Amino acid sequence: MNLLGKIFVSTMAIASFSWSQTITVAAAANLKYALSDIAKEFKKSSGIDVKIITGASGKLTQQIMSGAPFDALLSADVEYPAKLAKGGFTTTPSQVYAYGTLILWSANGADLSNNVAGLANQNVKRVGIANPKTAPYGQEAMNALRYYKIDGAVKLKFINGESINQVATYVTTKAVDVGFMAKSIVYAPEMKTVGKWVEVNPASYNKIDQAMVGLKNGSPENQIATKKFLKFVMSPKAQGILKNNGYILPTQK
Repeated sequence: MNLLGKIFVSTMAIASFSWSQTITVAAAANLKYALSDIAKEFKKSSGIDVKIITGASGKLTQQIMSGAPFDALLSADVEYPAKLAKGGFTTTPSQVYAYGTLILWSANGADLSNNVAGLANQNVKRVGIANPKTAPYGQEAMNALRYYKIDGAVKLKFINGESINQVATYVTTKAVDVGFMAKSIVYAPEMKTVGKWVEVNPASYNKIDQAMVGLKNGSPENQIATKKFLKFVMSPKAQGILKNNGYILPTQK
């Protein structure tokens, strides 16, 4: 190849690199593992990178309302996306992409046979819970405790986490005896062999309907790419990933 040809190829390579697009998605902490796999599949089909920021849905919503340059929010509930829509922060209608399941998880051999009611047992000293004020899974954990009328007693045992991810750290390091957790976390390959878990009685808490919205904080170009991503989340490929990570799909409801 002559010099002119080499310059042309180099220029095209640089241009191609500079044109690569990245969108930033704020996601509920329970999506940590599943969304990473979805983002990889989306990149394969679209060429668009997805940067994922995880945290408590309420805290992420506060950041968005303060101007954080996120392109989408995948929340652990429908209330926070609705709040953003009401405030004029969204570019798409809210859409439920999955339903979550609340579980109890222990890595130190705690007896889970009595489910939530067993948390009142004196042998359970420390209970991990995501902040109910900002984390939907924490809110529903409180509802489950109220259902069994033991919320007052168990509150004294709380070790509060900022999000589900922090509670997962408490469980895996045995900083708590039992933690309220999203089922999707224990489905992750690195967590499958850690301790034991049981599903919380679904009658004891509200349905965890997880919804997503596109946001106005990003650039116009990113808003277009974000709509493609949100559409992909509802595709058979992405929905299959969610199902394999322990979520219930909208089509199953």
